Amino acid sequence: MESVKEEIAATAARMVVEEGLEYGPAKRRALKQLGLAGRSALPDNEQIEQAVEEYIALFCADTQPLELRALRELALTWLERLQRFRPHLGGAVWRGTATRHSDIFIQLFCDDPKAAEIGLIDLGVRFEVASVTGFQGETVDALSVHVRCQALGEFVGVHLLVYDFDDLRGALKPDARGRRPRGDAVALRNLLHDAAYE
Repeated sequence: MESVKEEIAATAARMVVEEGLEYGPAKRRALKQLGLAGRSALPDNEQIEQAVEEYIALFCADTQPLELRALRELALTWLERLQRFRPHLGGAVWRGTATRHSDIFIQLFCDDPKAAEIGLIDLGVRFEVASVTGFQGETVDALSVHVRCQALGEFVGVHLLVYDFDDLRGALKPDARGRRPRGDAVALRNLLHDAAYE
């Protein structure tokens, strides 16, 4: 049973790194690719993340750090532009497992959910609106833009997930490994600074 989960995790990790898939879709595609039943026990996100880290170490160690830095610098630009909405970076760019195929996920914590849309309009930013599942299973608005990342020479998806201000407290609770699941501009600047001296 564990060996099947490990195989699913390894296959999903390749899709996450090489195609930029999120963990859920990558697990489902891995099941299909491996010819396993839809009811097979799936690895949890912690197992997928570990497999992603192993895949990056094996196959992308020479390129991934620079790609991650480029995405983090782009994310910082957006955190600074959207400061009034209490933005926090999450996802692979925050966790350090992002590659050039990864999107940037920023959570905004607003007093008024529509304020973020108005703020983007005021900045002259064109965006698409969709509904996605939030970090507590609730439905939240996602404002998506595609912006050019000069350092990578390609366009990157930036997804702004709009939460209520009251959700901010719960959003900063450490995960099972004691890590913060997201960080603000100050925390991201610290990550960039620390990485520069590694």
